[in-house]
Amino acid sequence: MKKILYKNIVVDYNVMVGKPVIDGTRIPIDLIIELMAQGTTTNEILEDYPNLKKEDIITVLEYVAKVVRGESILPVS
Repeated sequence: MKKILYKNIVVDYNVMVGKPVIDGTRIPIDLIIELMAQGTTTNEILEDYPNLKKEDIITVLEYVAKVVRGESILPVS
């Protein structure tokens, strides 16, 4: 059963064992973030994954920002 996390980011335990993916693909959002952290440009990602759209990458970044914004950071002493 597919559950929408944010816009077109979904989890479905039958797809990638329930990792958040871009709807209609098997592309996990952590892959997109990892590629960008390594310096891969949006255009390079779109070339490597032709079934993605620029809007998909923007949605991934929005979702990650939303998740991080909601985290509580507690100092360790």
